[in-house]
Amino acid sequence: MFKKIIRKYGISANIFLLGVVSFLTDTSSEMIRPLLPLFIMQIGGTYQAVGLIGGIGDSAASILKVISGYLSDRTGKRKIFVFAGYLTSSISKTLYAFATSWHHVLILKTGERTGKGLRAAPRDAIIANSSPLDKRGLAFGVHRAMDSAGAIAGSMLAILVLLYFWFFELEFGIIYQYVFIIAGIIAFFALVPLHGVREDDIEHNMRSMRASFGALPRSFRIYVVIATIFALGNFTYMFFILRATDFLLGERGVHIEGIGRLAGTDPKFVMMVLIIVSALYMLFNITYTIFSIPSGNLSDKIGRRNVLIIGYSLFGATCMGFALFRSMAAYIILFALYGVFKALVDGTQRAYASDFVEPELRGTALGVFHTMIGAATLPASVIAGILGEYAPEATFIYGAAIGFLAAGLFVVAGSEGKGIEH
Repeated sequence: MFKKIIRKYGISANIFLLGVVSFLTDTSSEMIRPLLPLFIMQIGGTYQAVGLIGGIGDSAASILKVISGYLSDRTGKRKIFVFAGYLTSSISKTLYAFATSWHHVLILKTGERTGKGLRAAPRDAIIANSSPLDKRGLAFGVHRAMDSAGAIAGSMLAILVLLYFWFFELEFGIIYQYVFIIAGIIAFFALVPLHGVREDDIEHNMRSMRASFGALPRSFRIYVVIATIFALGNFTYMFFILRATDFLLGERGVHIEGIGRLAGTDPKFVMMVLIIVSALYMLFNITYTIFSIPSGNLSDKIGRRNVLIIGYSLFGATCMGFALFRSMAAYIILFALYGVFKALVDGTQRAYASDFVEPELRGTALGVFHTMIGAATLPASVIAGILGEYAPEATFIYGAAIGFLAAGLFVVAGSEGKGIEH
């Protein structure tokens, strides 16, 4: 069966196995993600705390992304960094079950994202080196599709756990812990397929880190600057969750900050809100999955820059929708559009970054790319949190402005990557 899938899509076994790892990892992660912002608010967090937690993890891990990318080029060994990264994230996710304040979540979120920092660039370099140029967008699209299929599975599992608690009227206070522990167990199973990944022999990059950076072409640097500007507006997904939750809680005349108090007086209603929000988040993941492979194929055909222009513009339009509309029908459409945006941008950005450089520099290039994006995540989410404290719609107006700005900069800048084979 696996060989049929590999032959059908024209991908290597490495890409398939890394996709399985991502499927299980995201099943674990996405059980947690729709509930995490509400968990933070319930244990004493604020909009600013959500912004800090959503942003600081990626920013704290950003230095690891460039170092792990460079070291994987220097040593020619990428798999060890990938394994260490997934292991670190698995441990951190399991420990969410023991968090009792938003400060604990901040520490654990940083640990989880540090794991991503270790693995991201070396893993992407393996994917890029395991695919020919004319299939590279497809390869990243397949990987993202399996990743987001796991996200759908994770969202479904979270909903099933919530429904179980709701139907049998079990104690609401332990529901988060159940979800976090199940997610942690799945995360450790994700480590198993990594043993089957094979590393190709590549020419070791013997340049110093400074020389490696200096060897990156100007066109790559321009691309990274524009992608970083966009990242300054691409704040954490948690604000989209909070926006929908705040609308649903309005049925009881309660704002999002009062979710902890309401959970004590009407736990069944709060559980139903969690189920609806998780379903909206699952819709986001479904559209993300459906459009991941077509987006990769599209980037191979019309150019990655053009796909990114469309994706950045769609993000701007989606943010404007969240700012202007307050109805369940609107949120259904907007969460679906948010998934399409992610499908257009996520895999394409990474594939585009790898197009500019030779194979022995891909770990470094992808490390620089991930580092700059990660460094921008903290101010993006902190700014969004500050704006959200005063007017939640201002968060989304800010995101829309940055999205349209980045799309415009791509139009002005022009230039595609060199398109380097293997």
